[in-house]
Amino acid sequence: MGNEKKRLAIAGCGFLGNIVMDAWRDGLLPEYEIAGVLGRDPGKAQAMADKAGCPVCKNIQELLDTKPDYVAEMASVQLVKDIAEPVLTSGADLVVLSIGAFADEEFYGHIQSVARENGTRVHIASGAIGGFDVLRTVSLMGQVNTEMVTRKGPRSLANTPVFREELMEDKVETEVFSGNTKEAIRLLPTKVNVSVAASLATAGTEKTQFHIVSVPGMVGDDHKIIAQTDGVKAVVDIYSSTSAIAGWSVVALLRNLVSPIVF
Repeated sequence: MGNEKKRLAIAGCGFLGNIVMDAWRDGLLPEYEIAGVLGRDPGKAQAMADKAGCPVCKNIQELLDTKPDYVAEMASVQLVKDIAEPVLTSGADLVVLSIGAFADEEFYGHIQSVARENGTRVHIASGAIGGFDVLRTVSLMGQVNTEMVTRKGPRSLANTPVFREELMEDKVETEVFSGNTKEAIRLLPTKVNVSVAASLATAGTEKTQFHIVSVPGMVGDDHKIIAQTDGVKAVVDIYSSTSAIAGWSVVALLRNLVSPIVF
């Protein structure tokens, strides 16, 4: 019995979902079998399912009918809000990449209660950052001050409320947002998953100060988190030119969940 494979369902069939599927196909997740996939685009969902010979599901109930042990969300804040409760009440654990869903404190509290009542768990992937262990440790030692600075190229801010055309011509760095994480997620729901993750690990969304800086010509993102309490200062600073790191963070988490030695 101890050698039975865990059943993994993937919700989200885009670039990041395919990273997890390809990692499984390449033997990096040998303790799992793929139960099914769920995606908005039927063609992309079928192409991804073909890699594992698993079913394509039209909705969350069909996905849960495949009896997964884990459902990995790889798509959007809205999808997390749509599937979290049914996944957890079905007896499966939920792996969340779109952490911004939990900036909604009422939803966060409700999902905590649902998981507790059903004996299931939500596992938050580190996404484009890491260091959750040291951030949590510092926050336990005393009152913690957390500040985060995200540096992006102006093009990546296009179609958001903080974008201005002159940013494309600027020769110097420009701060385009300063506030707390809770304010940021309201303004930029698809851009600040990382800040929500850092705030949940430390001081909370209202007490985590967050800054976004537009950097001329920059490709990718740089996320710097500083958490301080008396006698301790932790700095996590990660640059990535690609969103692929977020998909790989789910692979790392899934490996850790079934490892006899947990990092």
